[in-house]
Amino acid sequence: MKALLITPESRTIEEIDLADGMDEIKSIIGYDTIESDSIGTADDTLFFDEECFLRGTEGRFQIDTLIPVSGKGIIAGYDGEGTLSDVTITREELSERLKYL
Repeated sequence: MKALLITPESRTIEEIDLADGMDEIKSIIGYDTIESDSIGTADDTLFFDEECFLRGTEGRFQIDTLIPVSGKGIIAGYDGEGTLSDVTITREELSERLKYL
């Protein structure tokens, strides 16, 4: 499924394909402690390391008024019950709502 990877260290948004769902999200982010937050576009959800600030992870970003995130983030469609789907927001739309800190 189509997703967007935010890498704040390089200030990039990359379209990626998630073949293995949540396991792949954990692998890309680098930790098993995954938290999520709706970004308010259809079912689009931001996935990030729940303990990102405790770890002192490099690079930070914020989408709209959501809490800032440290380290990589992935946006994918999510129904809240474990089913992932294609992201609906485009890279361009996301870049307008994203700021690097």
